[in-house]
Amino acid sequence: MTIRLLLADDQVLVRQALRALLELEDDFTVVAEVGRGDEVVGAAREHHPDVALLDVEMPGLDGLAAAALLAEHEPDTRVVVLTTFGRAGYLRRAMDAGAVGFVVKDAPAEALADAIRRVLRGERVVDPALAVATLAAGESPLTARERDVLIAARSGASVADIAGSLYLSEGTVRNYLSAAIAKTGTRNRMEAILAADERGWL
Repeated sequence: MTIRLLLADDQVLVRQALRALLELEDDFTVVAEVGRGDEVVGAAREHHPDVALLDVEMPGLDGLAAAALLAEHEPDTRVVVLTTFGRAGYLRRAMDAGAVGFVVKDAPAEALADAIRRVLRGERVVDPALAVATLAAGESPLTARERDVLIAARSGASVADIAGSLYLSEGTVRNYLSAAIAKTGTRNRMEAILAADERGWL
């Protein structure tokens, strides 16, 4: 049986290297490559891959959001999140989005090949060190709206700009920012963004 793969990564060299590596395996063939998260579902509909390997950080739509859309629209395609960001919060969000595998990019090539075959057998495959870190870290304390506000604040946007983009009042935005700062144990919104990002909560 040939396992059909879709690769989604915004870095061309990474995609090319992954393709070359994976196609050394006799039972793998890469049927599609995309560089944007919002191209994932369309490519899956066209090429019907068995497994989609999704990077987390991509333009258009991040890999976790793309995983959720794939689970909804192409449920026969198994999703493995493949990322340089071995953050505990990312793992929890990936699993919530329907991913069945989470492999960090510095894992050995044989570990990735093994993960692909195992998810096709119906197993969940998670980097062991990351699984331990996720259990130790617990769930994100941020509400969905607090997370939205921190993401909107990443670019340095003003409270007024954030309020306008999220259809909230300025007072509500300030309240969400204050709550997020308290929950991350930081002193200001930029520190809160950095702390939440480092923990994979954004």
